[in-house]
Amino acid sequence: MVFKKWKIADADKVKASELSEKFNIDPFVAFLLVSRGISGDLEVSEFLSSSRKFGDPFELKDMDKAVERIELATERGEKITVYGDYDCDGVTAASMLFMLLRDMGAEVDCYIPSRTDEGYGINTAAIDKLKEKGTRLIITVDNGISAVDEAAYIRSLGMELIITDHHRIGGALPEAVAVVNPHREDNGNAFADFAGVGVAFKLACALYGDTDDMLARFADLAAIGTIGDSVPLVGENRALVTAGLEMINGGSSIAARALKKAADIDGRALSASDVAFFLCPRVNAAGRVDSAYRALELFIAEDYDDAVFKAQQLNMDNSHRQELETEIISSVKHKISASPSAFEKRVLVIASGEYHCGVIGLAAARVCEEYGKPAVIFSVDENGLATGSARSVEGFDIFDAISACSDILDKFGGHPMAAGLSLSADKIPLFEKRINDYALSAFGEAPVREINIDCKLSPFYLDLGLVKSLGSLEPFGAGNPEPVFALIGLTLISANPSSDGKHMRLECEKKGKKLRMVMFNCAAENFPFAVGDKIDAAVKAGSHFYNGKEYLSVKAVDIRKSGIDGEKFIKEKSAYERFEAGVSEEVGGLYPDREICSAVYRLLKSKKIWRYGFDTLYFALSGITYGQLKYAVAAFEECGLVSVEGNVISVLPVSEKVDLMNAPVLKALKGRLHLG
Repeated sequence: MVFKKWKIADADKVKASELSEKFNIDPFVAFLLVSRGISGDLEVSEFLSSSRKFGDPFELKDMDKAVERIELATERGEKITVYGDYDCDGVTAASMLFMLLRDMGAEVDCYIPSRTDEGYGINTAAIDKLKEKGTRLIITVDNGISAVDEAAYIRSLGMELIITDHHRIGGALPEAVAVVNPHREDNGNAFADFAGVGVAFKLACALYGDTDDMLARFADLAAIGTIGDSVPLVGENRALVTAGLEMINGGSSIAARALKKAADIDGRALSASDVAFFLCPRVNAAGRVDSAYRALELFIAEDYDDAVFKAQQLNMDNSHRQELETEIISSVKHKISASPSAFEKRVLVIASGEYHCGVIGLAAARVCEEYGKPAVIFSVDENGLATGSARSVEGFDIFDAISACSDILDKFGGHPMAAGLSLSADKIPLFEKRINDYALSAFGEAPVREINIDCKLSPFYLDLGLVKSLGSLEPFGAGNPEPVFALIGLTLISANPSSDGKHMRLECEKKGKKLRMVMFNCAAENFPFAVGDKIDAAVKAGSHFYNGKEYLSVKAVDIRKSGIDGEKFIKEKSAYERFEAGVSEEVGGLYPDREICSAVYRLLKSKKIWRYGFDTLYFALSGITYGQLKYAVAAFEECGLVSVEGNVISVLPVSEKVDLMNAPVLKALKGRLHLG
């Protein structure tokens, strides 16, 4: 298991107590609000209120110009094309605006670029197609804010452009009839963190003149797109998603009903997390492995049976996407196991001509999650062009890291946690070296994946009453995550695999209080703890119904040995990495003497096969630094005592005595450290 840093929130307990009394809310809920920066009376009141407040759409600069031009085009019968994007946000935004304009009597069409053939955003080839089909006005949704050249080209062809986008503004605005973007500095809006579908919704409200009616018509689309784009679920986004969930769960959304049927969750009331897990991936799958028009056709379907058929198509796309993703993950693990040096690097870089470019982003996220470090996955085409997708951990700005390699890239873009890039495939080894050199030089300590924990909690307080109180904080999502609690000093009293072998069912105890929990996606052979061990668990709490009765449901987000010193581990691991890479000549705590080597080998020999990686092995030992552990195992491998494949260390049979201290790696280390 890869070490994850627990970051426990701090909050003003006095302020939380005041809020608890003033608003008659659970003390834990009040504490969570304060820790998340919601502490003013008005802020708390609005956050907990069931009423929905939306700003005037005309507070957005150029909204009046956009409305005027669209109304004129509708009156004249000019052809309008809504230009969307192939992801969940872009498709829901395009569907919303298309249906509204169609209902207004406009001659309207919709264009969504191909992820594989065209890539993100508006392009000149697409513009030419729209010109040939008679388009006079193009309206972008979820894209366009950086399309300066494309806007000029549209103008040169005698067409006009309206841009609606939510991405940050990097430079000069494109020349267009209107540029509607919540991040414009000359806006008057109080809330700016919309998804693309949120901006499209504001345009719909401005065109129609009534927000409540637009909620009744499009709240489901707004919720699915907003959740799918992982924008903060606060402010107007929170109101949109709340309204959308009511519509989805109320059964009035044809598309959502069809998607629920395809996902085999008919009749189930969905939370925002459920929408993110069940619905959004199916919508996204179309643009990843097929055509995003499949998803568009579902959302604009007016007949339920037709919608069910289209949702089943998305379901097949999603199954295919899952297969492709699994194949990539399996390939990545094999490559890492076959090349220990790749596994040692701070940034994992993996490439193949067999990876589907529509799935590499998901694969990069999975690899980053599993290995706890930034990952860049490349898909190489037949022309030798490598298209990459990167995901990162908190504290390591992957966009900055990629920018440091910009001179060898064809193009790149992104933000601190995710980015995309392309370059010639023959430059991938150089890119791998350059980005890892940057990671070593820019960071004394290697950034690690963090788990944000709201507070420490006694198991005695973890019950259905707390779960019900936490419901007032929903919907959960980006910017308002589901609460995570730290349970400290538990004794593991049973650990059994689920019936399918994919998960672990655990029972723990502390001071007489027993607690059951599930650790998902952890097979028994990958669970490093034994009955009787003292553990700490980071958990989420919910509920489930069985035979008509409600039960507490506890999910383990992370489990670690109780009482570990994470900061010490990070420092030692970083010191080893920098020394090994030649960036630093720190010499303390690196050389493993005979006694240390014996302690490490005894533990490995007692287990025969260690499947849990070096991080967990470090914590299983005591009084041994990370560098000493790594060099000891390297010496074992050189002497034929063990084999190392990725996270797995296997003890090998030995027929004769081995002089471990003469292992080349230890002799070289001794010389480098001037130990005589």
